[in-house]
Amino acid sequence: MNQSRLTTTAITALRIVLGFLFAAHGWQKFNEWTIAGTQASFAKMGVPAADVMAPAVAVLELAGGIALILGLLTRVVAALLALNMLGALFLVHASAGVFAANGGYELVLLLAAAAFALALTGAGRVSVDRALFGRRNSKLAVLA
Repeated sequence: MNQSRLTTTAITALRIVLGFLFAAHGWQKFNEWTIAGTQASFAKMGVPAADVMAPAVAVLELAGGIALILGLLTRVVAALLALNMLGALFLVHASAGVFAANGGYELVLLLAAAAFALALTGAGRVSVDRALFGRRNSKLAVLA
């Protein structure tokens, strides 16, 4: 297997797994915790504008996760998800230390780093982005 195939496989695997995890967290905010519950939880954690941020984060995580799985607008979505996770890190998890078992930031830092990597690399060859924007003469090739 050459490096190009390995890179394509790695980016695709990262994109799909990361997308699944974000979509699962978004789905959880809608269906398990409910938006009202998520708003209350965000307010208790000190998230500013919790009434607005909770549904915005739920939509970003669910729709953004699905977009990552498909490889659709990957750079933009991944950058937004990385910022989302950095917000969670600094607003909620940093004071609890590293370990997630104690409410720490290890998971959100890993999710932020993975999303940042996809924002830099793009979706890869096996993606909707590549199909839509992958032509060399496309003015939107930066999205591929």
